[in-house]
Amino acid sequence: MNMRAPFLAFEPVDALAALCKASGDSLRLNILRALANDSFGVLELAQIFATGQSGISHHLKVLAQAGLVATRREGNAIFYRRALAQGEQLGSRLHSALLDEVDQLQLPVEIQQRIAAVHRQRAAASQAFFTRSAASFQAQQDLIAGLPQYRDSVLALLDSLDFAADACAVEVGPGDGGFLPELARRFQRVLALDNSAAMLELARLRCAEECLDNVALQLADALHDDYPAADCLVLNMVLHHFAAPAEALKQLAQHLKPGGSLLITELCSHNQSWAREACGDLWLGFEQDDLARWASAAELNTCESLYVGLRNGFQIQVRHFAKPSTPQGPRAATIDHSQEPER
Repeated sequence: MNMRAPFLAFEPVDALAALCKASGDSLRLNILRALANDSFGVLELAQIFATGQSGISHHLKVLAQAGLVATRREGNAIFYRRALAQGEQLGSRLHSALLDEVDQLQLPVEIQQRIAAVHRQRAAASQAFFTRSAASFQAQQDLIAGLPQYRDSVLALLDSLDFAADACAVEVGPGDGGFLPELARRFQRVLALDNSAAMLELARLRCAEECLDNVALQLADALHDDYPAADCLVLNMVLHHFAAPAEALKQLAQHLKPGGSLLITELCSHNQSWAREACGDLWLGFEQDDLARWASAAELNTCESLYVGLRNGFQIQVRHFAKPSTPQGPRAATIDHSQEPER
C-alpha cells in the first residue's frame, strides 16, 4: 500500500524555531548585546569578537533569519543593527523577552575594549578628515545642506523655547562659526567646542569679525572632556561624525542642566555615499525613530521636530530633546515641513 504522510503547515512553528535557534548560542547573544545601541559592519564585528569573517557572517545570517538583526547599506558598506519586535507578529513576545534578557547581560571586558577600539578608529578617521580638509569643508558641506537651508527652522524652534535671560548655550562642532552669532544674540554666554584645531580657528576668525565678546572657544572632546553644563546644547550637522551616535547622546545629556534642551539638526537617512568622501560623514543620516530611541536611552524626552525637504534629494530633521526637570517630561509633538515647497 502506498501511504503518503499528511501535509502539515510548519511555517509558524519554523518561525519560533528560528528564534530559539538564534538564541541558542552565546556568541550570537553577545552580538545582540553589542548591537543594542550601535551598528557594525562584518569586519568590525569580526574584530570585536576575534572571530573570522566567515564565522561572523554565519552567525549574522542565523540572527537575520530569525528577524533579530537588520541591515542598512552605508555607501558600499553594510552595517548590522538590532531589529525590534514587530507588534502582534508571531514570536514578537518571545523576541521582546529575549532582547530584554540580553540587555541585562554584561559584555565581557575584552569585548568592551575591542568595541572601544573600533570607536577610536572611526573617530580618528573623522578627525583626520577635518585636519586635512578644514579650508574646503564648508564648501563641500554646502553641496549637501548648508546653514542657510536650515537656519530659519532651527531659530524658529530655538525661539519657541523661551530661555531665561541668563541662560547659556554650548555648540558642539561649530564648523566655521556661522551659527555662533545667532546663539550670541540669544544667550548670555556661549561656548563653542571642537576637537579639530583647524576648524576651531575658522570659528575664532568668525567671532573676531562679528565682535562676539560673549562667545568662548575650547579645543575639546565634547564627549569626554570637562565643560560647564548648559541650558541648551546645539549640534548642527555634527552627529553623523560621531563614532557611536547613541553613546554620544548619553554623554551629551550629562552636560545639560535639568530642564535643558538638546537641539540636533541632522540629515534623514539617505544613500548618497559620496558624502563620505566629500564631507567625512561616518553615517549617511539617521532614521527619525533611531534618534528618538537613543534620546530615550539617554533619559531625554522627545519634543518638537521639524522636517525640511531639500531640492538635492536630502531631507533635514531638526529635533528637540529635553532633559526633564521633573519626573514627568513634556509630551512629544511633531511639525512636518517635508511637504513645503522646495527651497
